[in-house]
Amino acid sequence: MAQVEATTERVIAADAEAVFDALADYSGTRAKLLPEHFSEYEVREGGDGEGTLVHWKLQATSKRVRDCLLEVTEPTDGELVEKDRNSSMVTTWRVTPAGEGKSRVVVTTVWDGAGGIGGFFEKTFAPKGLGRIYDLVLDRLTTETKK
Repeated sequence: MAQVEATTERVIAADAEAVFDALADYSGTRAKLLPEHFSEYEVREGGDGEGTLVHWKLQATSKRVRDCLLEVTEPTDGELVEKDRNSSMVTTWRVTPAGEGKSRVVVTTVWDGAGGIGGFFEKTFAPKGLGRIYDLVLDRLTTETKK
């Protein structure tokens, strides 16, 4: 079983604190950021960053749907980590200043991939597909945090 990793990043013309606050607002803003690949969104505990428990289904392909129950932590300033209780998947959002009134958002998801030929295809194609999904999330985050 090989680890699979997908990373997407974007510089957004908004203050890092405002961008982080939007990402951490699971009870409000976060739901607005999710494209059609996400369904059954529900905040089960908390709702603002650390201590949040959030559920959604992620449909990465027409055949692949992941039922996610994510525990949210904030291990360092500007960092949200979403650990899936249902799998090995961990998504880390890092928001850092990137110049005057700008921020850099880096989202990285890692999980234990399948073995064999299925694992080869997963490691080859899943990061690209997830990258396209996170591009949509970052597009919406950009719109949501415009000054």
